[in-house]
Amino acid sequence: MAKKTSLSTALHEASGKKAVAPELPAAEPTPVPTEGSDLPPSRRGKKVIAGYFDPAVSKQLRQLALEHDTTVQALLAEALDLLFIDRGAMPIAGSDKG
Repeated sequence: MAKKTSLSTALHEASGKKAVAPELPAAEPTPVPTEGSDLPPSRRGKKVIAGYFDPAVSKQLRQLALEHDTTVQALLAEALDLLFIDRGAMPIAGSDKG
């Protein structure tokens, strides 16, 4: 399989000029940790749940965690369990099984 020529190299060749700088090899993408690889034991077998909110939401959530001597993650688990119960589902977010 032939190596693809970059646009700048092709333009230089078409104009009769030689390319000024040699092409650099493409950077290798950063590997994404797979389940159980370099993750701490508390995160193995878990999935990230995220969302984008106003910065005031983040600040208020962190303040609640501080006031109640808990973590943001514990508050989110509590909130998800309340949502699940409200919608008729099992409250599993606060458990180690979920």
